[in-house]
Amino acid sequence: MTDFYTIDRANERIEALEPILTQLRDQRDELRELKAAFDATEAGPEHERLRLRMQGVIDQMQAGVVRIDGWKVSLRDIETGLVDFPALVSGRKVWLCWRLGEADVAWWHELEAGVAGRQPLIELR
Repeated sequence: MTDFYTIDRANERIEALEPILTQLRDQRDELRELKAAFDATEAGPEHERLRLRMQGVIDQMQAGVVRIDGWKVSLRDIETGLVDFPALVSGRKVWLCWRLGEADVAWWHELEAGVAGRQPLIELR
């Protein structure tokens, strides 16, 4: 971690993250449906069409993940839209934690704690 976020900067990034995370979640659902249809078809034109569509969805998802990664934001879970922003607080590295549906970044956790260790920002010292 070398590029750190302030709370304000993380909250500003949410506007760009929300549509990407929503799209990733939708694409993941579409990919599951395509895979089920693919597994249910025999080799032939329909099977190949489904394979190509799955590859297209995977490529789109990879582009979204690359964009998020380019912002130095860690995507933790596509289903919930959970992301972590690297932050530096009093010389200590922590994660600012946000997920789809939350208005602002209101949580943080230690580097090793994960989402189970989320604590309100008011407790960040």
